[in-house]
Amino acid sequence: MEKKKKMDKFVVSVLVENKFGVLARVAGLFSARGFNIDSLAVGKTEDPEVSRMTIVVEADERILEQVEKQLNKLIDVIRVQDLTKGDYVARELILLKVRTSDAKVREKVVRVAETTGAEIVDVGKRSITVEDTGDEHKINALMELLRPYGILEIVRTGKVALPSE
Repeated sequence: MEKKKKMDKFVVSVLVENKFGVLARVAGLFSARGFNIDSLAVGKTEDPEVSRMTIVVEADERILEQVEKQLNKLIDVIRVQDLTKGDYVARELILLKVRTSDAKVREKVVRVAETTGAEIVDVGKRSITVEDTGDEHKINALMELLRPYGILEIVRTGKVALPSE
């Protein structure tokens, strides 16, 4: 029986020129090697002509090193950095629409939000939308606390991350 190689999660920061098609080329390098990108967040940096991609991928170190080398060969790539090799700060954003069938449930959902530091950002007739930011563990914990009340919809950003100094 063949043993599978241990795969780790890596957080890779890629600074790129803010040009058409760059995202597709970068994502293509990962998919061409059979990696599923766990999360991908892209946005402009302090320089509007440069974007930062934060990519979370499950891989082994040897193959990730090959992908980093391939990324560095792309013309529009300015810098590639494996953030998991050092200290970094990472955050995610989540919006959860939770069913509130009656006033009692609504009150419990509001209490969960207040207790965890999340915010109520929308109140409808049959649901409440809760927003939170934090690390992956905090976001997952909030989802589990709200799951018993009936989560109707979830939208979650990918991880954004910067190296610590």
